Amino acid sequence: MVYSTISGVRFPAVPFLHKSPSFHGDRRTSTLYFLLNNDSFSLRKTLAGKFSHDSDSSSFVVAASDKVLIPEGQDDTSSLTEQVENPDMILEDPQALQNLGDLTMKDENKYDDIEAGSSYREVEDKHGSVLSSLVEVNANADAEKTSVSTDRKVKLEGDEVKPKIIPQPGSGQKIYEIDPLLQAYREHLDFRYGQYKKLREEIDKYEGGLDAFSRGYEKFGFTRSATGITYREWAPGARSAALIGDFNNWDPNADVMTRNEFGVWEIFLPNNVDGSPPIPHGSRVKIRMDSPSGIKDSIPAWIKFSVQAQGDIPYNGIYYDPPVEEKYIFKHPQPKKPKSLRIYESHVGMSSPEPKINTYANFRDEVLPRIKRLGYNAVQIMAIQEHAYYASFGYHVTNFFAPSSRFGTPDELKSLIDRAHELGLLVLMDIVHSHASNNTLDGLNMFDGTDSHYFHSGSRGYHWMWDSRLFNYGSWEVLRYLLSNARWWLEEYKFDGFRFDGVTSMMYTHHGLQVAFTGNYSEYFGYTTDVDAVVYLMLVNDIIHGLFPEAVTIGEDVSGMPAFCLPTQDGGVGFDYRLHMAIADKWIELIKKKDEDLRMGDIVDTLTNRRWLEKCVAYAESHDQALVGDKTIAFWLMDKDMYDFMSLDRPSTPLIDRGIALHKMIRLITMSLGGEAYLNFMGNEFGHPGC
Repeated sequence: MVYSTISGVRFPAVPFLHKSPSFHGDRRTSTLYFLLNNDSFSLRKTLAGKFSHDSDSSSFVVAASDKVLIPEGQDDTSSLTEQVENPDMILEDPQALQNLGDLTMKDENKYDDIEAGSSYREVEDKHGSVLSSLVEVNANADAEKTSVSTDRKVKLEGDEVKPKIIPQPGSGQKIYEIDPLLQAYREHLDFRYGQYKKLREEIDKYEGGLDAFSRGYEKFGFTRSATGITYREWAPGARSAALIGDFNNWDPNADVMTRNEFGVWEIFLPNNVDGSPPIPHGSRVKIRMDSPSGIKDSIPAWIKFSVQAQGDIPYNGIYYDPPVEEKYIFKHPQPKKPKSLRIYESHVGMSSPEPKINTYANFRDEVLPRIKRLGYNAVQIMAIQEHAYYASFGYHVTNFFAPSSRFGTPDELKSLIDRAHELGLLVLMDIVHSHASNNTLDGLNMFDGTDSHYFHSGSRGYHWMWDSRLFNYGSWEVLRYLLSNARWWLEEYKFDGFRFDGVTSMMYTHHGLQVAFTGNYSEYFGYTTDVDAVVYLMLVNDIIHGLFPEAVTIGEDVSGMPAFCLPTQDGGVGFDYRLHMAIADKWIELIKKKDEDLRMGDIVDTLTNRRWLEKCVAYAESHDQALVGDKTIAFWLMDKDMYDFMSLDRPSTPLIDRGIALHKMIRLITMSLGGEAYLNFMGNEFGHPGC
């Protein structure tokens, strides 16, 4: 997300958002139209007590099957009692791990046979809260009592499928050895780590571990089985729900859904008599709900593709399930994580020299080879998640599991990523989990007719500067949704990691607005820290690094939160890199001065001012400077002369010569001293890594 500087204070900002009187939200009609002619079944838990700001919320949790995995040759199950209580303990035994690794993973559609209204039991915890746990579950869920996963995707030639392990929490105490100044804030940090460990334990106990919990897309949304299609949606605020779309002529009485006691709506559609799926690939679909705010048609929250047809204002969810022969199959292995990242930040739609919205296919064929030739080893792509308002540059997400349809189809995005891997390039996604679009037509806002569904209610759930909704990270189902979302992009599309947007906004209840961080530790650890959000960031880093060891996570944090880039087992937040945002601000400040007023000591101090053992991504400018509310360094240095005096058929000017020289020197010193990785936004290639 963009941060602007006003009177020495950095504020998040977005471009001017025009509000159309015909709808509520941040949507725009795209100039590119086309229309093409699959998801966790469990229950809701709202975390209460000190951990959650919604302390009066009821606590509901879900348990997986009570069955356990018994290593081969072991008849006595009594020794596994402790492992049942803490499923991941089985990983401590190398032989048990080997036995687990030898198990055959069940079919991806193992939840399709779960019927609504399965038997539940209710027990009370020591605080008197009702804990509802699923007792009778499909036998295929047996393997979910451990945080071990194996790849069930296409195995590339030469690749070895190995178990993936999410490590158990450590002591969380090493951060005090690394930074003794944190000792003064041990009460806050130990409380934070305690909440993280408690949540890990609850997920292990009631969901079968983070591995199972982060596969929500296998249960929610549309899931295909041999006998038909199941659609599930968590919408506790709705009074009634029906699945509508092209497949049933949008008849709200044709496919009425049933609701369980936890607000999960479900319907099973059997295959047609000829064996074909009940919903054809490419069909438009929505869920119609009678909600507290009236009758509402919403795009399914877990939809995998969404498009805006020509002439339409709203988007439509698309049931995307192409025939096997049309599905893209990855051909190339993912590159190993390099010791030093050189990142080319890009936006597919704006990457063409022509005045048009570019496509995944063109970016694959024309832009990726150029990025490789320039010397970069990673490409970071903005605006992947579907966003109805194009001018938000992808930061007002409406459909979190759907790649933007403006640029092409999901399979074309996969081919882009596969081509990058063939070239040896990592592909990082600019993921937005810090907020969501305010759009009620196409997004999650007021999805079930309430403002507290995925978000905090009232003012706490609204970002007044970004005009967007703020997630409730203390909600069980919000955690499932976001954790599954991160895993989905890594598993389904084979992204190599993420740049998490707007992390500062997530970690503080003031969202970094009208706050000048001075580096005083009391600014980081206190009542303004959103512990729920920080714990979510720890969990998502656990999943990413545990299940995808080569994946990279970069956090956009302007505050300088200590231990941000230290492992969660040591008490840190778990990111690999922090964006060194102060560098870009410093360059804008300096290039407005006269050359004789520049001080090398000041420059070096800014470039090297980062926390010990916490890696940074250095950059002279990113999309923040190039797109919104500012000018590129080139324009700051050369301004209008760029239009008339950079041609080969006419002489240059001293301003142009000075500008190009300083442009290259700025990048040279930034890359040399600024961090452990380097980033550049597309189009700003003076002094790129290949020079």
